[in-house]
Amino acid sequence: MSEAMLTSSPDQIRNLFSIILTTCNPSSPRFLWDKFRESMSEDFLARVHQNNVIYGIQFSSDIFNKVLIVLESKCMSICSKTLSQLGLQSPERNLDITNNADLLREKNYNTAELGKFVEPNKPLLTDDQRKAYDYIMECINKEKGGISFLDAPGGTGKTFLINLLLAEIRSKNKIALAMAFSGIAATLRDCGRTPQSALKLPLNINVEDYTVCNISKASGQAKVLQTCKISVWDECTMAHKKSLEALDRTLRDLRKNDQLLGGSLLLLAGDFRQPLPVIIRHRLMSSMLSLRYPR
Repeated sequence: MSEAMLTSSPDQIRNLFSIILTTCNPSSPRFLWDKFRESMSEDFLARVHQNNVIYGIQFSSDIFNKVLIVLESKCMSICSKTLSQLGLQSPERNLDITNNADLLREKNYNTAELGKFVEPNKPLLTDDQRKAYDYIMECINKEKGGISFLDAPGGTGKTFLINLLLAEIRSKNKIALAMAFSGIAATLRDCGRTPQSALKLPLNINVEDYTVCNISKASGQAKVLQTCKISVWDECTMAHKKSLEALDRTLRDLRKNDQLLGGSLLLLAGDFRQPLPVIIRHRLMSSMLSLRYPR
């Protein structure tokens, strides 16, 4: 930390401090914070100087609190633990969305532009796509939870339909979580992520008997899952069935609702014609989603 203080930017020092705090188990996190907090706060102080004509402004508790908020967000992304769990005081947080990076990311959309995208593309839906679109929107409007499965061969318009649904929901300033099993597929959706990133699924999920997502109730991602109107999981046929079981248990806990998926709505999409050739025969029936959650 002392060497980094001489050569690194405040943000780089904060990154290093977060890594030390989450992975190295320091004996006195408070001592490290008191010693290096000014070095980690210099850019925040510089912004205050830029926005004020008053000279002589020094470090304050408000500046240090903003740095603690940033540090806690970094620690949450690394190990899903708050600063208080890591031996450091927790920051005072405004409950406003602007202090929550996960919620901000899921609501950082131009609703007017999304509305312009929806209107000309909605008439392009085929009859089957229109039935699926109307059914999902009806479930959202009536706050009806459960699982819906969109099964169709490749090239039949699943991605187009999913993107239209996401745009329709987000244009109303509501949260729709978009996921796809592979990173390439995730990039085809606005703000799309892999389930491993969005849900913090365990790496050894196929060997564990009882699986849950590694998401703390105090984290921003927990608030996203608690408030989202729909979660979309594309290419789910490539995922192990325990991934869905982990999501089910996590949502029941976060939403404090013992219904399936905590009463939330999940749209699964994929093509069961594709994974069959790449799964070892004797493992196929024990890993497919359709056993635990039939279509």
